[in-house]
Amino acid sequence: MSASRRLLVAALVATAGLGLTACGPDDPSTTGAGSAVTTAATAPATGGAAPTTAAPATGTGKPAPAGKPTDGGPEGFCTHEPLPAGQKWVNVEKGTSATALVYKETKDACGVDDVALEPVGADKTATFAPGAKGHLKSVVAAPKDVSAADLAKHINECIATPGNQKGFYPCSSGTYKVALDASGKVVEMWERPSS
Repeated sequence: MSASRRLLVAALVATAGLGLTACGPDDPSTTGAGSAVTTAATAPATGGAAPTTAAPATGTGKPAPAGKPTDGGPEGFCTHEPLPAGQKWVNVEKGTSATALVYKETKDACGVDDVALEPVGADKTATFAPGAKGHLKSVVAAPKDVSAADLAKHINECIATPGNQKGFYPCSSGTYKVALDASGKVVEMWERPSS
């Protein structure tokens, strides 16, 4: 085999190896870097010299979603954006009243479509500040601003019947973002919609 053919074969093998590492088991795309290898393999060599780069891929493979690591780490969305001071994510699992909220702290966990928030630790209680506001959100209904009393009614319905779509307002997962004042009272709550 002549030296120029050896160089051509070596370049093709290296290009094929790079193309194979670009597609993994999570990438079902059949038109990606692999199509560049086919183009390079069928193109005639000019002047006896081996090509040094492959043609750019023109596949239709979609890029990895933002927040999804491509370095072999955990897959999915694993950390939420930092919240402003005085706000935090909580999980409401027990009944509440128009004057007090019972909740658990949460920790980030990897989720498929969004960051998952898992309840951790013992139950905590925070009182509602006078005039506290709630913001209900659902994937099946328009957002709704409510008072602390209506927020408590919604939370209690959802605890009694998770997944309820017919009560005061459609239920979500029980995860809320809360804003606390300097004394630790809840001044505002936003329901996190879930499907």
